[in-house]
Amino acid sequence: MLPESIELVIVTPERQLLRQTVVEVTLPGGDGCLGILPGHAPLITELGIGELTYRAKGTSEVGHLAIISGFAEVLGDRVTVLAETAERPEEIDVARAEEAKKRAEQRLASASSDPNVDWGRAAIALQRSLIRIQVARKRHGAPVSTE
Repeated sequence: MLPESIELVIVTPERQLLRQTVVEVTLPGGDGCLGILPGHAPLITELGIGELTYRAKGTSEVGHLAIISGFAEVLGDRVTVLAETAERPEEIDVARAEEAKKRAEQRLASASSDPNVDWGRAAIALQRSLIRIQVARKRHGAPVSTE
């Protein structure tokens, strides 16, 4: 018989961010999103930069976290996320993320004329700032615009 829920554990090098019983998880995989339900086949996967969502058992509310790289182990009744960085929406400083977005966009814009600009690093910085803004705005109820 398949389990009805999954234990979701999210840890970073600094702390354990979450340990909760959930009924579904969506992970930002290195090559796209992965949907995990109770009874999922075991796997280990690399995580990319993106939004992790989960729905706690007994509620329709969805939780959101910004995840920046790492790995996940999926078992039939547990998902363990080892993230380089993981943040709850209320922990994200939107103004700081907006500034990081502007800096990354400026670096990318000057990359064609300045050989000292590391385009790959600037693109990752932009991606990180955009996901942080997206997740933070879900909590604050602001429209999600990344223009």
